[in-house]
Amino acid sequence: MSAAHWLAAAPAYACAACALFGIGYTMLASVLIGRFFARAVAEPLSFPPVTIVKPLHGNERALLDNLSSFCTQRYVGDVQFLFGVHDPADAALQAVDELRHLHPAADITVVADARLYGPNRKISNIINMLPQARHDVLVFADSDVSVGPDYLRNIVGELQRPGVGLVTCVYRGQAEPGFWPRLSAKATNYQFLPGVVTGLALGLAQPCFGQTIAMRRRTLEKIGGFMPFVRYLAEDHAIGEAVRASGEQVAIPPFAIAHACVERTATQLFAHELRWSRTIRSIDPLGHLGSALMHPLAFALLAAAFSGGAWWAWLIAALAVCARFALKLRADRALRQMHGGLWLLPFWDIVSFAIFVASFCSSRVTWRGFSFNVDGEGLLSAAQDE
Repeated sequence: MSAAHWLAAAPAYACAACALFGIGYTMLASVLIGRFFARAVAEPLSFPPVTIVKPLHGNERALLDNLSSFCTQRYVGDVQFLFGVHDPADAALQAVDELRHLHPAADITVVADARLYGPNRKISNIINMLPQARHDVLVFADSDVSVGPDYLRNIVGELQRPGVGLVTCVYRGQAEPGFWPRLSAKATNYQFLPGVVTGLALGLAQPCFGQTIAMRRRTLEKIGGFMPFVRYLAEDHAIGEAVRASGEQVAIPPFAIAHACVERTATQLFAHELRWSRTIRSIDPLGHLGSALMHPLAFALLAAAFSGGAWWAWLIAALAVCARFALKLRADRALRQMHGGLWLLPFWDIVSFAIFVASFCSSRVTWRGFSFNVDGEGLLSAAQDE
C-alpha cells in the first residue's frame, strides 16, 4: 500500500480509532453508573436546623412544583426557606405566594434586593440574601431542581461525615412535555451524568454543582464568603475548588436530584448546551478536548465518510449505537426511571457533537438574557455588541 494511500486513508483510520476508544468509554460508563448509585446513603447523627437558600429569577415552568418538593422533607429539624430576587416585581414571587398557601407551616423569608457586585447575578442575589439566613447549616439550591423527601436528611448525614466541608449532588434530567425538553433530558441523563460518574471513579473529575451546595457557615467564612466568586461563570466549580483548597472534602452522595428540562425550542436547547460546553472548556480545557471521545457515533460516521462508506466503518457505527443503547438502559435502571425514547439517542449524539465543535468557536455565552465573554480563568465580562 503506497504512502499516498495511507495519507488519504489516515483521517478515516483516526476517526475509527476515536470511535473505538469512545465505545470502550461508553461501556465502562455503563458499568460505573450502576456501581455509583448502588452505594449506601448517609444517615444523619443529629438534625440541626437548616436554612435552604434559593435565588429566584422569573416564573419558570414547574417552579412551584420544584419549590414544593423542598417543603415536603422527612426532616425533623427546623428548616428556614430563604428566597431572593433582584426585582420586587419578579414573577417568581407569585410562586412563593402560592407556596405559602400550600405549606402554611413553612418558615419562609423573602429578600428583594437589586444590588449587584459583579456579572454573576446569581451570586449577587445570594450575597443579598445571606444576612437573613438564621441557621448554621446552609443548603444552596437552584430554582429549577426538585428533590425526594429524604434529600435533606441525606445531605445533612453526608455533611456530618468526618472531614466533609461541602456536599453537592449529581442530577438527572426531568423533561417537561415536548420534543426539545425530552432531548435536553437525554443530554443530561446519558451524556452529562455518565461523564461525571466516570470522571469521579477514575479520579479525573472534582465537580461541584450549583443544583446543591451544602456547607456550614464556618466553611463559607473560611473560603471568604461568596464575594470572591461574583465574576465566575462556573461559580459552583470555583466554590468546590476553594473548599478543597481549605483542607476540607467535597462529598457527592449516591443519589440524583431532578433538574427541570424546559427548553421549548431548538435555539434555547442549543444555547443552553453551548453555554454548558463552553463552561466546561473554561474550567478544564484539556479535559474538555478529551471529552471528544464521548461521541463514538459521530466519529464512526466521519470514518464512514472519509473511507467512502467502508463496511468496517459502518460496523463501528453500529457498535457505537449498541454501546449507547446499553448505557441508556443501565442509566435508566440506576436512576429507577422508565425506558423509552431510544430513537432520540443517535439524533442527540450527532447534535451534541456539533455543539462540542461549536464550543471552540467563541468564548461568548448567554446567561439569563445577558451576554458575556469568558476568559481563560473562567471569569465573566460583559460582551460588547458587534
